[in-house]
Amino acid sequence: MADTTATNPFTYAMSQAMQAAEEMNKMMQKMHLPSAPGAQELMEAYKRNLEAMSAANRIALEGAQTVARRHMEIVQQTMAELSENLRAMASTEAPTEKAAKNAELLKKAYERAVANTKELADLIQHANAEAVSLLNKRFAEAVEEAKSLLAQSQDASKS
Repeated sequence: MADTTATNPFTYAMSQAMQAAEEMNKMMQKMHLPSAPGAQELMEAYKRNLEAMSAANRIALEGAQTVARRHMEIVQQTMAELSENLRAMASTEAPTEKAAKNAELLKKAYERAVANTKELADLIQHANAEAVSLLNKRFAEAVEEAKSLLAQSQDASKS
């Protein structure tokens, strides 16, 4: 899969945000400031959040590319079938045969269009479900991390 960072502004922005977070973390470490309890953990959690958002974006982008490729294949297939059907219609002599052939071709075209639409919808749904699942997992982890940091903070204040 080609690198989409240069062509996808969201991926580029996420990359920049991750770099900024790392640079800020390095600066704070160099300053030797008294750190707030859990500051390092918060920075790491922020970085994991950005990584999860970036991965979800990548999944969605790859899904969109898959849908676009499949759509192009469907268009090419449809055009080839249209040419074939036009030749078949031209070779039919009797008007009743032409009408019957036309009805048969229309029925097949409709059934294929419905199947293709369902296939594309399934591809989109799969990519979206995968991206949302990744974000849901990260959200659940972030909630647990927040609970842990809060517990640590409460324990530190009691001491």
